[in-house]
Amino acid sequence: MPTVIRDSEPAVVAGSETPSAMPVIVTPFDPKAFLKTLTALPGVYRMLDQRGEVLYVGKARNLRQRVSSYFREQHASAKTRSLVTQIRAIEVTITHTETEALILENTLIKQIQPRYNILLRDDKGYPYLHVAEGEFPRLTLHRGAKRAPGRYFGPYPNATAVRDTLNLLQKTFRLRQCEDSFFRARSRPCLQYQIKRCTAPCVGLVDADGYQRQLRDAVLFLEGKSSQLVDELAQRMETAAAALNFESAAMYRDQIAELRQIQQRQHVEGDSGELDVIACATEGGQACVQVLMFREDRLLGNRAFFPRLPEHAEVGAVLGAFLAQYYLDKAIPAELLVSHEPVEAALLVRALQQRTGRRVVFNIRAHGERARWLAMAQHNADQALVARLSSQAGMRQRLAALRAVLAMERELTRMECFDISHTQGEATVASCVVFGVEGPLKSDYRRYHIEGVAPGDDYAALHQALSRRYTRLREEHGPLPDILFIDGGKGQLAQAQEVLATLDIAGVTLIGIAKGLDRKPGLETLYLLKDHRPSILPVDSAALHLVLQIRDEAHRFAITGHRRRRAKARTVSVLDEIPGIGPKRRQALLRQFGGLRQLTQAGVEDLAQVDGVSAELARRIYDAFHGET
Repeated sequence: MPTVIRDSEPAVVAGSETPSAMPVIVTPFDPKAFLKTLTALPGVYRMLDQRGEVLYVGKARNLRQRVSSYFREQHASAKTRSLVTQIRAIEVTITHTETEALILENTLIKQIQPRYNILLRDDKGYPYLHVAEGEFPRLTLHRGAKRAPGRYFGPYPNATAVRDTLNLLQKTFRLRQCEDSFFRARSRPCLQYQIKRCTAPCVGLVDADGYQRQLRDAVLFLEGKSSQLVDELAQRMETAAAALNFESAAMYRDQIAELRQIQQRQHVEGDSGELDVIACATEGGQACVQVLMFREDRLLGNRAFFPRLPEHAEVGAVLGAFLAQYYLDKAIPAELLVSHEPVEAALLVRALQQRTGRRVVFNIRAHGERARWLAMAQHNADQALVARLSSQAGMRQRLAALRAVLAMERELTRMECFDISHTQGEATVASCVVFGVEGPLKSDYRRYHIEGVAPGDDYAALHQALSRRYTRLREEHGPLPDILFIDGGKGQLAQAQEVLATLDIAGVTLIGIAKGLDRKPGLETLYLLKDHRPSILPVDSAALHLVLQIRDEAHRFAITGHRRRRAKARTVSVLDEIPGIGPKRRQALLRQFGGLRQLTQAGVEDLAQVDGVSAELARRIYDAFHGET
């Protein structure tokens, strides 16, 4: 067995979900000696490399038999041959059953993300539609634990699908979506009432019974009972017309017309109940898994996933790994319809049934309407994968063009770009976006809230962000970029040069991206650090397109973060903490001086010129911004 040095040797606990401390391997791995002591019980094994990092996580019904197969067979798979040559240690966790081992395996895969496992990279929880309790409940998008009282509908494949549904419900049934604090504070109807998106229960224009009837209609729609709802609305329309209440009759008529249009669009309705349709496509060493979600007999939408694959992964293995990781922490429908038979399908079914506590139907062969849905999912998966491969081919072409422009010999595998965003010095945020050979690496994006610099000082803000970024990368031995782009000209580039020189970081090509003539896109000037030589690339240059794509992404990421920070700061800002400053005076101050930056530079006499600001209050404002008590 290998000699492994640890701070403390952890006990092997059945069902444990936490890998042991990272070891340092000091002797070669002897598989024969290891296998002699290995148990034949079910469990999970973790293969480690020389640095103690986990290469691969697997599970087995018989650990000794499964692990020994790696060392006594001539493997056809290049992936397995490469894996075996790197193994320096193996750790095991014994479980009671193979089903427990499957669950633990996928928990560890999500946690550790070993490079030889199939990895599901997009792991956000699905959103739901939440109908709160009370006399006048609101409808909202909800993610996370369902702790708030009320009813939850979904899950929906993405937030866009929820917002589309909310918009439809608001237009058809006129239910409120405002915050409770806003609802309680109203003294007159808001704009939503004026555009006929709400019945204004906040000011009593609809009573509780009337609102609850609207809510019941919306719930019937969400439950997939739109035909029943249309029949009821038709009856109400006739009753209203007979009573000469033509305004109400017209409202019911409009609701019926809207629902009829929805029914025409929802041609994929059926008797599906709870069903996920899952199709997989693989090509060029990549895969796309498409998931169609049916709830309450209605298709709520679809979502594409692009798992990271090791070499030579089969479709069945991709689907098996996807299903196990995907449903580890998500709601499991009553039926799963899949395009290919996943590896160890029977074990997957047992694990899913154990998780959900009820029967789960695993359907591989589809007929009739289900076959049409499966074909639709497969077509979506094929098209999404073709689009992704085409995009990556374009990315490789742009990378090659950029290398040629810069006369760089080495391959470009990582590029970073920084941008600064603020509004007149307020709520400054720096963004760092990262691009690899496949495009944006969004999990590596970072934002930095800039503190302690003069408002509007972009050089100091950039210096701080770069220092924080590359100090941490150096300390943690993180990957450095081949190219560091800075949104700016010579001054910003000098800040980057100073930071990298201070940190003794070499081998990073620095490029500044200055705005073009009259700030027109396509006329940007690139500044190279080595000689500050300006270079304007042709408008149709593939290299320029890549540079602008990276710059625009950094700008988008920065301004999004800045707007969030600014909104939060304006809710609770320095001005709010000064006694005697309320919303009206704060607004007057900001309006008078044109923003927070100018306000911080104003003197006591200037502040006292604002209506409602006395000399004493002006002194308190000045002291608050200049650190005096």
